[in-house]
Amino acid sequence: MQTSFWKDLRHRLEWLACAGLAGAIPRIPRRLCVALANGLGAIAYHVDVRGRRVALSNLACVFPERPVAERKLIARRSYQNFARTMLDLFWGRRLTESNWRRYIEVEGDTDTFRREAQAHGAVSMCIHWGCFEWASHAVGFLGVPTLIVAETFKNPRLSAVFNGSREISGHTIIPQENSMIRLLKVVKRKGAAGMLVDLTLHPNQAAVPIDAFGRKMCVTFMHAVLAQRGGARMVPVDGIPLPDGRCRIVIHPALPIPPDATVQEIAQACWDFYESRIRERPELYLWAYKHWRYRPRAAAPEDYPFYANVSGAFEKLLEANAPKKQAAARAEDLTNESASSALEP
Repeated sequence: MQTSFWKDLRHRLEWLACAGLAGAIPRIPRRLCVALANGLGAIAYHVDVRGRRVALSNLACVFPERPVAERKLIARRSYQNFARTMLDLFWGRRLTESNWRRYIEVEGDTDTFRREAQAHGAVSMCIHWGCFEWASHAVGFLGVPTLIVAETFKNPRLSAVFNGSREISGHTIIPQENSMIRLLKVVKRKGAAGMLVDLTLHPNQAAVPIDAFGRKMCVTFMHAVLAQRGGARMVPVDGIPLPDGRCRIVIHPALPIPPDATVQEIAQACWDFYESRIRERPELYLWAYKHWRYRPRAAAPEDYPFYANVSGAFEKLLEANAPKKQAAARAEDLTNESASSALEP
């Protein structure tokens, strides 16, 4: 009872703090919001000892050739970018159909994006890079409202605060329960889904292994299933912060996905597109996130960040997604399809 009381009290205080920010941040001038984010991000970099250690370990693995001082600068700017992204999420409540282009400039063939989404269904993809929250807003304001799976908060009271901020441009936020079925229905009806495609998952969840910066990463495969089974177009969307407080959104052409591509191959193609973007602007990526929670048993521990662990479930996932296994599964599918066709009248 005592533990439950203090947990409930903490949750209420967290909710009050977030609700207060959601109400206060939109009232401040845009440039002050950016300056506040930079200040809070710099403070967080120094105060968040655990997160800073994760960030520097990730950077040491990905960019071993860069000096330590440079990696520390990238990590600090990464904190500042993420702080701006979170404050922008709340400040974005000021964005409307009539004023959003004052703060967001759009680059790319938006007409083709809308047509393809309406004709085939689409997944607007982002990763934890740049202004991914405003990238999502722009997609909605461009006339492509999307279905987005909400993050499960340990404090359920926070969901209403964050979901309300993410729905301002016409999106619909849904919980994780039965989300795959709902997402598939939407894209098959020529609708759109929005997704962060670098989310790390447990190997027993809806996960697939990919190669990221030469290391195995265990990520969600939900977007890949929507392409494979729903025929959705995979459209990368970038949000690049500008110094004056505005944001440049880039709508890229849909990725070319072969019709016989496996879920793993689709997820890998999506990551390959973004890896080059991260290399170009590493300070915009969320390095304090544990991207490599699992490492193969055969890998040297020093080749992975300190927090990476060997997992039996991950070993099984790696084995199931080995090229030979995939080729055998694909051949079996083709055989079954041929046999079914032969039996049809």
